Amino acid sequence: MFCMRRVVGVMALGAALLGCATVHNAPVNLPLTGSASENLRVGIEDPAYLDDVLVGLTFSGGGTRAAAFSFGVLEEMNRIPLRGASSALIERIDFISGVSGGAVTAAYYGLKKRQALADFRERFLLRNAEEDLETTLSLGTLGRALGGGVNDQTGFTRWLDANLFEGATFGHFRNVRRPRIWINASDIYNRTPFVFGSTAFSAICSDLSAYPLSSAVAASAAVPIAFAPVVVKAYPGTCTDPLPAWILRSRDARNKSPMLTSFAKAISGYREGAVPYIKLLDGGLVDNYGLAGFTIARESAETPYGPLTPSQAVKLRRAMFLIVDAKAGLAGNWVNTVEGPSGVELIKAAIDTTMDASLGASYTAFDRTMSEWQAAMVQWRCGLSAADRARYGAPPGWNCRDLKFFIGRLGFDQLDPARAAQLEAIPTRFRLPPEQVDAAIAAGRDALRASPVLRGFIAGL
Repeated sequence: MFCMRRVVGVMALGAALLGCATVHNAPVNLPLTGSASENLRVGIEDPAYLDDVLVGLTFSGGGTRAAAFSFGVLEEMNRIPLRGASSALIERIDFISGVSGGAVTAAYYGLKKRQALADFRERFLLRNAEEDLETTLSLGTLGRALGGGVNDQTGFTRWLDANLFEGATFGHFRNVRRPRIWINASDIYNRTPFVFGSTAFSAICSDLSAYPLSSAVAASAAVPIAFAPVVVKAYPGTCTDPLPAWILRSRDARNKSPMLTSFAKAISGYREGAVPYIKLLDGGLVDNYGLAGFTIARESAETPYGPLTPSQAVKLRRAMFLIVDAKAGLAGNWVNTVEGPSGVELIKAAIDTTMDASLGASYTAFDRTMSEWQAAMVQWRCGLSAADRARYGAPPGWNCRDLKFFIGRLGFDQLDPARAAQLEAIPTRFRLPPEQVDAAIAAGRDALRASPVLRGFIAGL
């Protein structure tokens, strides 16, 4: 009876707190003033450019630890010269896809390019990005947690703009060639990735070029309970451009992958007005590697070479995709007792379980899709006529089978066990002491330098 009274008392307290603290975010995205096709002009849509190399990176979630680890990878890429070229490997990156902490690095590098290497450590990694946030769960914040989330997005976005992005929007990526940047969040109603890009924003008739980078990063890093969902408003009926044919085809298909079908159904629902307000939380809930954008881009293609153009597919010789994985190790001592986890530990364990469970599925789907793409492209290339080879720019002595994809992961577990354990124990926070920041940066450099995938890619150029 005593325990039941305590439960009832806690529930009553929670209800009382909930009644006086409702936390939500107002949408900041604007409707389009012209055609939805205007969104397609933000950045370069071609997934590769005019050379024979394709490089894609994904930066996982994990707070400042993940941001520092991915930054170390970029620093090392800046030191690696390409054989037969005057540039470093970093200048050949075509895509970066970021989630949560990794989204901060991805967005800032996309904005500043190599200049980001000069000041990202001082402007972000060594700073306390939590200084405008409430980071403890107590009786004082329980009402806000139950009312939507302890924090709304304003404190974090304000800090990001003041210290890093300076009000930059996706329009600042316009006409930028390398690299193309994808910021990933989770649509918690449709339970699918939400990629801040032309496909989603054209579907909701909203102006991608006016959307703040800080808001996209805040959505990507919005951990449940700690943050209220970031809200994006759909404006159905205000634009007339049809959805891409692949959306409708994939939405209704029975033989497409579950990831592609779910994504297509969500995009279609946005345009039809079925989801007036899209609620977004941490991208790691459904895809902590940020691989969905790559996978969907290929699975939605109608040709053996898509989403490349025929000329790009003929010229391409080597492609490398690296997953920069800064996930934490196992933690908690509640497995040693009958009781627990409870309270905050229970919430954290549930979130960590959700994120880790998505990793294997997303990586497996990506690896399978890329392998099938390579095989399909080789078969298509070898079936070209002499006239088609000339039309698409095949050089003299061209070998239709000279195409190889290198796919790998860079993680703490690839370093020595003692060092890996120290790195995995770094908290998933946006405030870390300098020694932990520098340890994660050094780990990124060392993991890339030791990567057999990188060595194979470089040797094959």
